[in-house]
Amino acid sequence: MSVLVDLSEAQLPSVVHWGAALPGLDAEEAAVLVEAAVAHRTANGQDLPMRPDVLGSLHTGWSGRPGLVGDRDGTAWTPLLHLTEARLDPVEPQEVLADGALVSAGAARLLVTAEDTGAGLRVAVELELTPSGLLRARATLTNTAPGPYRVQELGLVLPLPTHAKEILDFAGHWGKERTPQRRELTVGTHLREGRKGRTGADAAYVLSVGEPGFGFADGEVWGLHTGFSGNHRTWAERLYDGQQVLGGSELLLPGEVSLGQGESYTTPWLYGVYGRGLDEQAGRFHDWLRARPQHPARPRPVTLNVWEAVYFDHRLEKLSTLADRAAAAGVERYVLDDGWFGARRDDNAGLGDWVVSPEVWPQGLSPLIDHVNDLGMEFGLWFEPEMVNPDSDVARAHPEWIMGPGGRLPIESRRQQVLDLGVPEAYAHVRDQMVALLDEYPIAYLKWDHNRDLLEAGTHPDGRPGVHAQTLATYRLMAELKERFPDLEIESCSSGGARVDLGVLEHTDRVWTSDDIDPFERQQMHRWTQQLIPAELMGAHVASGASHTTGRMHTLHFRAGTAVWGHLGIEWDLTQATEQESAELAEWVAFHKDHRGLLHSGRMVRLDAFDPALRIHGVVAPDRSEALFAVVGAALPDVEPVGRFRLRGLDPELRYRVRDVTPGADPHGFRRPPWWPTERSVVLSGRALQTVGVHAPWLAPDTLRVLRLEAQDPTQPAPQD
Repeated sequence: MSVLVDLSEAQLPSVVHWGAALPGLDAEEAAVLVEAAVAHRTANGQDLPMRPDVLGSLHTGWSGRPGLVGDRDGTAWTPLLHLTEARLDPVEPQEVLADGALVSAGAARLLVTAEDTGAGLRVAVELELTPSGLLRARATLTNTAPGPYRVQELGLVLPLPTHAKEILDFAGHWGKERTPQRRELTVGTHLREGRKGRTGADAAYVLSVGEPGFGFADGEVWGLHTGFSGNHRTWAERLYDGQQVLGGSELLLPGEVSLGQGESYTTPWLYGVYGRGLDEQAGRFHDWLRARPQHPARPRPVTLNVWEAVYFDHRLEKLSTLADRAAAAGVERYVLDDGWFGARRDDNAGLGDWVVSPEVWPQGLSPLIDHVNDLGMEFGLWFEPEMVNPDSDVARAHPEWIMGPGGRLPIESRRQQVLDLGVPEAYAHVRDQMVALLDEYPIAYLKWDHNRDLLEAGTHPDGRPGVHAQTLATYRLMAELKERFPDLEIESCSSGGARVDLGVLEHTDRVWTSDDIDPFERQQMHRWTQQLIPAELMGAHVASGASHTTGRMHTLHFRAGTAVWGHLGIEWDLTQATEQESAELAEWVAFHKDHRGLLHSGRMVRLDAFDPALRIHGVVAPDRSEALFAVVGAALPDVEPVGRFRLRGLDPELRYRVRDVTPGADPHGFRRPPWWPTERSVVLSGRALQTVGVHAPWLAPDTLRVLRLEAQDPTQPAPQD
C-alpha cells in the first residue's frame, strides 16, 4: 500500500496516488507521476492545469464539492492558502521536504500548515499512513484575524482512479442495520448525509468505490469512513472531466461553529482504506483497531443481558435464578438492563433519574450484584445518559436542560427527549449520578444506550443548534468516566446498531450490532458490520427460540452457531430452557471460549457466493497455522448438489488437518459428501483447498457446520483417527 503526495510550489497537499504499493519509486519517476496526474488543456477549459488538493480548494479550478465552506460576513469564502510548514514524522531532518525531493517514509504522519493572511485563516492538515495501510486524515481551521469566521463545512477529499466506477455503501433501519447497496458512479455526487445526531441505522458506514464487480477477494476498491457519531457527510463524486473523489466531513448545522480570533475547529478523522477485495479492505481496519493501545486486551467475557428475559419486570428472585443458569452455562458477565432506576416501570417515565428505585430495589442493587459476583461473574448496568423522559424528576426540575428549537419541544420519540449535555450543569448532573453509582457498586461494564434521533436539537434559551456540542460532550463524558474508573468497559448501543463508528469506538469497547437478534437477519448484519470492525467488538447474542423482533423460530444450533462468531452473549430467558437446551448452550459457550483467541485475533475471510444456498465465512490465524470456517445453509439450493467450494487465506505450502467441530447434535437435513470430516479428519494442503476445493454438504436452510483447520508439522506422520 502506497500514498504519493505532492507538496510542490508551496501548495496544499495533492494526493497523486493512494492504493497499490509502489516499490522502488525514485525521485525522477515520482516527478513524472505527479506531472502525469495533470490532464491536458481542453478546448473550453481553464488556462492553467487543475491540481486538486485535499481541501477541494476553489482557486485550483476545482468545481466539485469544496472542503472548506465558510465566510467572514460574506468575505474570505475562497481562501488562497500557501504552505508555511511541512513536517513528516518520524523522518528527520525536516529540510528534506523541498521541491524536487522524494522522501519515502513508510508508516508516517505528514503535517502541513498553510495560511492566507489576507483572509485571516490558517489550516493544518494531517495525513497519516498507519502500519496497517489505513490513510487517516483530518484538518484544523484557525481564525487568525479579528471578527468571527462562520464555518459551514470543513472536510477533506481523496482522489479515485477513473477505473473505480461502482459504489458500495449501506442502508438499513432499526432491526436491519447495514444493508449493502450498489450503484454505478456517474457524473454527479453520491451524497450520504446523517442528520439524526447519531451515526444512524441507515448510515453509509463505509462508502466504497471500486472496479465494477469487486467482491470479497477480487477487484481494487477504495473506501472512506467518517469517524464521527453526530451529524456527518460522506460522498463520492465524479466531475464532467473525469475527476473522481471520496470525501467526508462533519455536517454542521447553522451557527454551530463560529470562530473568534485565535479559535480553532478540527474535523473528525476520516479513514481512507484501499484493498484488493473487500476482505483486504476490512483487514486494514481490523489491524489498525487491534493495534490501538486502548483495544480490549483480555478475553472478551461471555455476556448475559437480561432485557428480553424480563424487560421492565425486575424481581430479585427471577434475576437471581437467571444468574444461576447463566453461570452454569459458562457466562462471565451479567448485565441488568433498563428499569432499575427512578420511576422507570415502563418507557413512559423516569429516564434521566439515575438513582436506584427504592420501590423495586428496597435493599439497593447489592443483593443481586453480590449474588452475581459470588457466582464468578462481573456485573454490568444499563444507562441512557443523553436522554430524558418529560415525566422525570430531572425534567421537572430543569426543563431548560431539554434540547429544543426554542420556546417549544421537538416531537417525542419513544416518549423521550434529549438532555443537553452541552449545558455544563446538565453534564455535571449526569456525570455525578453515574459516578455515585460506580463508586457505590462494583460495576465493571456500562451498556450505554441512545434511543432517539436528535431532531430540532437546540440549546436553551434561544434554540441554537447543539448537535456538535452534544456529540463532543458525550465523548468527553465517556472519557472522564474511563479515566476515573480505568477498568470500566462501555458498550455503545443506540436503538441497536445506530451508533457504530470509529468516533465512538475511541471511547468504547464494544458495539451492539442490532436489537434484532434473529440469527437469519444477524447472518447478514454480522457479515457487513465487520467491514469496519473486528469480531471482538461486535456484540452477538444467542436469541430466544422465537425471535422477539421477527417472530421467527430457530433451533439453538443456528442461534448459537451464528452468535459465536462475534463477542458472544445471551439474550434469552434461561429459566425457560430445557435441560437439553441448557446442555447444548454450555457446549457452544465452551466452544467459543476454546476458540475466541483465534476468532478475536485472526483475519476474516468471506467467500464470494457461488450459490445463494450457501454462505461461507471464516477466520484464519495471522500465521495461517489454524482456521475456522462456517458453512451456512442460507436457502434451498437452485441446483442439487451445489458443487465444490474453495477456501481462501491459507498457506498453500502447509498441510491442514480438517475436522468438523460443530457443537451439539447434527441438525435436521445435513447430508455430508464422502469426504466430509465428521467421524474422522482429513489432511489436505492449503493449495488443494484453495485451488481444487471440496464438495459442499447439503444443508437445510438455517443450519450450519463448523470446520477447523490445523496446520500439520511436516516432519511428523499424518494423525490417525
